Amino acid sequence: MTHDLAAGVERVRDRIASAGGDPDRVRVLAVTKGFGPDAVEAALSVGLREVGENYARELLDKAEALEVEPDWHFIGRLQSNKVRQLAERVACWQSVDRASLVGEIAKRAPGARILVQVNATGEEQKGGASPMDVPDLVGRGREAGLDVAGLMAVGVFGDTAATERAFHEVVALADELSLPERSIGMTDDLELAVRAGSTMVRIGTGLF
Repeated sequence: MTHDLAAGVERVRDRIASAGGDPDRVRVLAVTKGFGPDAVEAALSVGLREVGENYARELLDKAEALEVEPDWHFIGRLQSNKVRQLAERVACWQSVDRASLVGEIAKRAPGARILVQVNATGEEQKGGASPMDVPDLVGRGREAGLDVAGLMAVGVFGDTAATERAFHEVVALADELSLPERSIGMTDDLELAVRAGSTMVRIGTGLF
């Protein structure tokens, strides 16, 4: 797996460069949803220190099986009652989209690094705060003593134009709020995200 993964990392970095990004500045978050601990070990072996997980149980099971853990990023829909279980493991909470989560993370993991998730596409089935609510949520996070590092968003599957608009809106909002991190872009829309100003792409199928 390690050899194939190393080749996959190079392909992703080539795509970042082809889209006009700097592969040394746009970080690759390896998303291991649906894969076992061996995928995390392989990611670490090729220099991918940051690993994203969508589900609390899956993250915890992998963490227990590993001798060396990555910097875990939680990127899925997050229930407040899962924060306590994850607090000692998660290095960055990427899917913070409501005030109750801000409060729970501040209580269980004081000073934690978070990204506020933005629902810039207006899709009801997706998580994320509406763009108009983001400034208040960022302010709440800062007041609670959290390290509000940036914004995260998900594009629209199969709709290039809508995804492009959403990514540009998220980057503009991050600029307005002086937030350096912009976690946008996955395997299928990586180029759109890089051209919009992504600082981190979340890649699963493009690697594993």
